[in-house]
This record gives sequence, structure tokens and C-alpha cells, in this order.
Amino acid sequence: MKNHVFFAWSALPALVAFVLIFITLLCFSGCYTLKQGFILLGYLSKAIPLEKLSTDPAERRFVERVEDIRRFSKEELGLKQNKNYTTYVSIDRDYLAAVVSAAQPDAFVSYEWHFPLVGTVPYKGFFKAEDARAEAEQLKKKGLDVWVRGVDAFSALGWFKDPLYSYMKNYPTYHLADLLIHEQLHATVYLPGQSQFNEELAEFVGGEGARLYMEKTFGGDSPEYRAMLDDKADSAAFVSFICGLTAELDALYQEARPREEKLREKERVIARAQEQFAAEYEQRFRGENYRFFSSMTINNAYLELYRLYYSGGDYLASLYERSGKDLRRLIAAAVSIKRNGKSGDPRTALEAALFGSESEAAGGRNL
Repeated sequence: MKNHVFFAWSALPALVAFVLIFITLLCFSGCYTLKQGFILLGYLSKAIPLEKLSTDPAERRFVERVEDIRRFSKEELGLKQNKNYTTYVSIDRDYLAAVVSAAQPDAFVSYEWHFPLVGTVPYKGFFKAEDARAEAEQLKKKGLDVWVRGVDAFSALGWFKDPLYSYMKNYPTYHLADLLIHEQLHATVYLPGQSQFNEELAEFVGGEGARLYMEKTFGGDSPEYRAMLDDKADSAAFVSFICGLTAELDALYQEARPREEKLREKERVIARAQEQFAAEYEQRFRGENYRFFSSMTINNAYLELYRLYYSGGDYLASLYERSGKDLRRLIAAAVSIKRNGKSGDPRTALEAALFGSESEAAGGRNL
């Protein structure tokens, strides 16, 4: 009985917050919100403060690294300072949640879900893999391409303290920094109903923020920094290949052909791309992280994920360059969009926030 009492009181702030949110959301998303919310509360109830981790040297190094990244994200980047990543949850798997995405099989049109507070999003997360698979089966019955993937973190957007999970202890420093900065960007600025902009911005800020952290911490000539550059180069090469494939398929989908013919040609295009990928792997990549692509099943739901995160091209990189590579300034401009309640295209609003009248006079250049 003492454990139950301790659970109730130690989780009281989260429970109160959940009840308030739940009352608002239940009529919109029903059992889904209830089930996922209580699973999340179960995780949060097991969270312990970082300072209470064991004195094991590896765990202490992990704690120190997390605290250093949090300090960097606040002091150097201006990200929101909150209680995120100050607690730790032990979990018996290497991912947090299973996320379901779906798309039309003959067009890059995402299936979308709508939730209060966060707006429309092209994915739905589940803490239990069997629930994600059940959702995927329902979507397949609708004739959609479906993809289920594991994710290692998400932002609760300030409603709860986002904890660290035990599998994160094994992350290389760059990946840990990228993850924490990415999620803290979401906690700092999130525009409801603008999933693509939110993810593109978090992806860019997470990657560049982590690079800056590595440079400051280890130095530009260090083995750690060079290994990070190799990893980033491979990631960029993979994204470039995927974007080329999606462009080819998108052109196919726009053609005036019968649907069944398009679907047959789609399979041929994907098969050719995978053969090319395998044949050219050593020329394109420095490491082994992407060999899986040549043998996996590819569909529009998988490819649409890359369009969500990367279809904006280099517009953020261009803005960053024009700002003098001042990441703190870029983040502050994004925050001002939210604070000022700007509507319309967030890219145009971000450029205007960065460069003021110069950008507005140019009509918000499409970078």
C-alpha cells in the first residue's frame, strides 16, 4: 500500500495536468487519448531525478553530458529553460513509442489526424506496438500505404516534463545533443497545424545546434567532431537519394495514366532505385548505417516522412546563412512568429521576422 500512496502523491502534478487536459480532449479523441495518457503517466510515475541515478561512472558521465547539453541549449541557443530531461525512466526497449503514418498509394498525400491543442498532424503515436499495428491494419483496409516506425522521443509541449529514457545512455554525444535540442525546440516554439514547418525547423536546429555543441565541446579537429561530420555527410547523401526517388515518383503520379498502370510503374521505379542504391553504396556512403534501404519494403508512407522533414530544400539553411549563421537569432525569430500570432505561410513569416522590412519589401522571397 505504501508504494501506491507514494505513486499517487509523487505523480500528483502530472495527474492534475492530465485530468485538466483529459476533460478537454476526451470528447474529441476518446479512448485513444485516455489509453495513451495513462500509459504516459505510468512512465512518468517511475521517473527519478537525475541526481538520484547510481554512482556508476558511465551513468554519471551520461548525467553530466545531458546537463551540459541543456545548459548549452539555453545559454548559447536561447531555447526554453524548463524541467525537461531532468528526470530518468528505465524502460525495457530501445524506443519510446510506435508511430503510424499513411499516404495515398498513387500520390504523396498524407492521411491526417486532428487533435485539439496540436492541430492536424500526419502521424499517430502509440506506446504499445500492438496498438500501432492494429491502427496500421485499419488504414491498410482503406487502401492506404502505411508505415510504422519507432521513435525515441517526443515533446509534450510543456504539459509534462519530458524525461530521459534508459536507452539514451548508449547514444553517441552528437545524437544525444541532436535529440535533446530538437525536442527542446518543439517545447520552445510549436505552431499548431503546421507540422511540416515544425519538423523542418526542429530537424535543422537540432542538427546544427548539435554540430555547434560538438565543435565547442571537442574542437573542430577532434576525432569526435570528424566522426560527426562523416555521419552528417552520410545522412545528407541518403536524404538526397530519397528526395530524387520521391521526385521521380511524384512526376509519375502527375501523369495522365490509369491508376493501376501508375501503381505497377511505381513498383518498377522503386525496385530500380533500390538496385542502384546497392550498386553505388560504397561510392555514396562512408559508413554502414544505410545498407538496409536496398532490401526493405518501400511505399509512399515511408517516403512521405522525408518529404515532411526535408522537402523544404535549403530555405532554412539559406536563412541561416543570411543571418550570419546565428542560430540563436533564427530561433528567436521563430519564437516571435508564435508570440505575435502570425498566420499564413510560416516560412514567409520567419523570413520577415529575421530581416524585417528588407524581406517584406521583397515579398517574402521563396528560398
